[in-house]
Amino acid sequence: MPNPRTMAGEEPPRRRATAVTTEVDQAHLGSKDVRRLDRVIIRFAGDSGDGMQLTGDRFTSETASLGNDLSTLPNFPAEIRAPAGTLPGVSSFQVHFADHDILTPGDAPDVLVAMNPAALKANLADVPRGAEIIVNTDEFTTRALAKVGYDGNPLENGSLDAYSVHRVPLTTLTVEALKGFDLTRKEAGRSKNMFALGLLSWMYHRPTANTERFLRSKFAKRPELAEANITAFRAGWNFGETTEDFAVSYEVAPAASAFPAGTYRNISGNLALAYGLIAASQCADLPLFLGSYPITPASDVLHELSRHKNFGVRTFQAEDEIAGIGAALGAAFGGALGVTTTSGPGVALKSETIGLAVSLELPLLIVDIQRGGPSTGLPTKTEQADLLQAMYGRNGEAPVPIVAPATPAECFTAAIDAARIALAYRTPVFLLSDGYLANGSEPWRVPETGELPDLRVRFATGPNHTLPDGTEVFWPYKRDEATLARPWAVPGTPGLEHRIGGIEKQDGTGNISYDPANHDHMVRTRQAKIDGIDVPDLVVDDPEGPPGEGAKLLVLGWGSTYGPITAAVRRIRRAGGSVAQTHLRSLNPFPKNLGEVLRAYDRVVVPEMNLGQLATLLRAKYLVDIRSLTQVTGLPFKAEQLASAFEEALDDAR
Repeated sequence: MPNPRTMAGEEPPRRRATAVTTEVDQAHLGSKDVRRLDRVIIRFAGDSGDGMQLTGDRFTSETASLGNDLSTLPNFPAEIRAPAGTLPGVSSFQVHFADHDILTPGDAPDVLVAMNPAALKANLADVPRGAEIIVNTDEFTTRALAKVGYDGNPLENGSLDAYSVHRVPLTTLTVEALKGFDLTRKEAGRSKNMFALGLLSWMYHRPTANTERFLRSKFAKRPELAEANITAFRAGWNFGETTEDFAVSYEVAPAASAFPAGTYRNISGNLALAYGLIAASQCADLPLFLGSYPITPASDVLHELSRHKNFGVRTFQAEDEIAGIGAALGAAFGGALGVTTTSGPGVALKSETIGLAVSLELPLLIVDIQRGGPSTGLPTKTEQADLLQAMYGRNGEAPVPIVAPATPAECFTAAIDAARIALAYRTPVFLLSDGYLANGSEPWRVPETGELPDLRVRFATGPNHTLPDGTEVFWPYKRDEATLARPWAVPGTPGLEHRIGGIEKQDGTGNISYDPANHDHMVRTRQAKIDGIDVPDLVVDDPEGPPGEGAKLLVLGWGSTYGPITAAVRRIRRAGGSVAQTHLRSLNPFPKNLGEVLRAYDRVVVPEMNLGQLATLLRAKYLVDIRSLTQVTGLPFKAEQLASAFEEALDDAR
């Protein structure tokens, strides 16, 4: 189930800011007012070379250190460097932070920082009337405006009158602040993102010390660049404090009530997943081996795991996807926790080896960070369209368990759960994350080691079967009665020699078999093993009572739709509507009570970032009328969009 932290409370409606000025505020900010807000959504946008991801990440890190709840949405092009100043080259980073429990990066920004005309044009449609827009006026040249199709300058023709626009010559101010450094104007201008970060840090009372330490570390080999960026950062802060254009700054109090007691850090989904894999290997007392080929958006897991050799982690960057999973399966055969990471196109290439892992019945984790497809598709955009590929994308009957985390932080526990299943049942396991979870971030409570499960397994050490003549032998396919798992025999163990390969095995002995009855038996046995995996019953959040006695409408989701779904359900409940909600982590096998839950409601809505893949599976298995709500834009659902769809479904169910 999703992180317990995110299940508590409801996201309150946005409140009007109230002006308060305390003695501390006066001492720090002179005569300027300080207004308290309950939540804020900021979007940094500019060219992919303007450092918007770094700027957003630093703002997020400082926000996390203050104790706000937060959720982020990085959004960037697939090209390494799209043409400067063009719409395809716009990169953005949205951060939503609050003094209470929140679930999404937010539907619409309260503040848009636009570094050039392309950033303004690409993002303006998302900005509500009355919101603040900070624009870098230096970039609004005739040529730059024409490049994105502006007939006139929006800063001068009145088209932005509905917004609170701050015209700031970011480049000029940055160059002026760095005139004491031995830098060209172009080199100095590259630090304008740090000037913007300093300004926003002043506006929202973010700390500065950690960012300065980060910059000194990042540019340790070029200390003059570190000091230049720090100077630009401080200049942005000072500009906010002294200019008359920004008469107000804002405070967002820590979200103390949103978090159970513990130690927290900000974490992205890919980082949490990497940590979960390391934790699983430690809990299992097994070396971790990652065989992988770099692919967006999964490469960060490879990069992170490569840093942790001290935990017995071995990473192998293979020449292609097939070699990556082949090496991981070989490591599993050798007694390691084998993992391969990829995205949808890589899963297609790995399919035969996944089938081999099914036949060999070895523990293997296949981490699929889903992205928009088909083929190369949208490498940096999110999608949930690999579910049917994970379920059926192999030749023959080759069932594989599927686990899907719901939030960036939950990628940690999902990785451990996937390892538990793989090790206990001797099977490959799919872990389906996606680009939204992988790159997004939120606070994560660092678990105590005593909270982690014991995943240790026993390797086969000797004979396990007695022949009619009394001879003791090792049968590699003799099964555990509870799990139907076969023994895990490490190569080189005396007396455990057995056949290996992809041709069908004889039950028990593992010898090659073409016998029709044996094949039927082995296929059904492998399916029964997956069907028998211990999966917790589905828990329904129904404020009106048990399923069948409360709400008429059930919203069911999986994976990263959890945040937008829950935020939308909260909105409907605040308005007096009655909606039940539940979320699947295990997609194969389904929880045993899923059919009973589905049949208890008059209407079931399943939002997915595909064309209805889970809905198709549910209709086929349970013969329940599922209303499919789909989106394939490369972006996550918006809470308001889902709330409107749920209201419509509620009207139909009444």
